[in-house]
Amino acid sequence: MNEINPTKFETVMIIDDNNIDLYVASRLMVKNNFSKNVLEYSFAQHALQYLRENQGNESLLPQVIFVDIYMPVMSGFQFMEAYDALDDRFKNSCKVYIISSTIDDMDIDRAKNDVNVVAFKEKPITKGFLESV
Repeated sequence: MNEINPTKFETVMIIDDNNIDLYVASRLMVKNNFSKNVLEYSFAQHALQYLRENQGNESLLPQVIFVDIYMPVMSGFQFMEAYDALDDRFKNSCKVYIISSTIDDMDIDRAKNDVNVVAFKEKPITKGFLESV
């Protein structure tokens, strides 16, 4: 690890079906020393499978997850329901942020009331937001 500019987190996961948002957020995180490794997923069910398969190996798990709400097959809310069943040791060491362009107050309230969600943030992810995490 670069000792002059250490990264804030070892591993971060981004789940977003918009490939442009996924790419931009990932580059922003690496460029600004937010994370050394960025796990990118376009499908929430693939991200969930990765988390389930690796829950016993802390070194492979993210410390932060950013998840979009509206995605095909499995929405961000469905992901969060399945995430709730994961090992508590992992959930206690991981921060989840809902990232969305929604303006629906019901969606925002639902995200804010989820015990596993730290905060709701409107897209796009910005450098300032990463600094506040």
